[in-house]
Amino acid sequence: MGISNAIPSLLLSILMFGVVGNYAQLTSDFYSTTCPNVTVITRGLIEQASRSDVRLTAKVMRLHFHDCFVNGCDGSVLLDAAPADGVEGEKEAFQNAGSLDGFEVIDDIKTALENVCPGVVSCADILAIAAEISVSLAGGPSWDVLLGRRDGRTANRGEAVTALPLGPDSLEILTSKFSVHNLDTTDLVALSGAHTFGRVQCGVITNRLHNFSGDNGQSDPTIEPEFLQTLRRQCPQGGSLTARVNLDDTSPDSFDNDYFKNLQNNRGVIESDQILFSSTGSPTVSLVNRFAENQNEFFGNFARSMIKMGNVKVLTGTEGEIRRDCRRVN
Repeated sequence: MGISNAIPSLLLSILMFGVVGNYAQLTSDFYSTTCPNVTVITRGLIEQASRSDVRLTAKVMRLHFHDCFVNGCDGSVLLDAAPADGVEGEKEAFQNAGSLDGFEVIDDIKTALENVCPGVVSCADILAIAAEISVSLAGGPSWDVLLGRRDGRTANRGEAVTALPLGPDSLEILTSKFSVHNLDTTDLVALSGAHTFGRVQCGVITNRLHNFSGDNGQSDPTIEPEFLQTLRRQCPQGGSLTARVNLDDTSPDSFDNDYFKNLQNNRGVIESDQILFSSTGSPTVSLVNRFAENQNEFFGNFARSMIKMGNVKVLTGTEGEIRRDCRRVN
């Protein structure tokens, strides 16, 4: 579709100009001799799992995001809590508990890779590869994934609570949560575009629908009235907080730019999504407009931002370890 061809040259320019220092430590051909079929194996298992779970690709994408925003891209999000080993699971953090999913397919990928190239491919790299494949399978862009990450030996539940975005976050807070990882406003808007597929639990948006700003019965005035009624039917006051709503009601399982068109029409589901367009005078507004108008521009920026995010605080060389089991340290 033109975008995948543009990404290698984009990657080259990033490497040349050093946008993020860790880029030079990772390479797209890291496993070319030690585990040459890593991408083929990963793709096959994601394709297989997605046939029985239409939400699988969005789940896997979210896993990579939630990994990189806590401790960096070190596979820590995959660790089960293990107090005896000093591991505090991030899965139990407020933003993850009961909603973060897709762990089983990562386990399957790890098992398959250990069978053909034991002790070689890190869980952190599996997440990065799987996220790119998931986006591509859902109709989104492809890009060269930089590899060579190693796995962390601990997790940080407290950092997960403070670092991961929340539905009611203001634009200032969102910007701060991204900038701490050297991700700028364009990255914020582009990566938010991942909400073009997947679901959200009613618990995330119930206050926006029924108790906005602590005013019982009131809703967020930025929500388009007809859409508000739709959301209220799907997430009624006093109803199930774990019921799920499409993040993009236009094309919920496709990776496209409809998310940004929804924001233009005040049909963003999560408050921290709609705020990107409803914040008058913010540079995020023009980015939403650009991505809504030009899907290729969105795809190119999304791929660039994924490459940047995938290099947040990576462990390389002799740092960390290569886990045998993604759920526990060696």
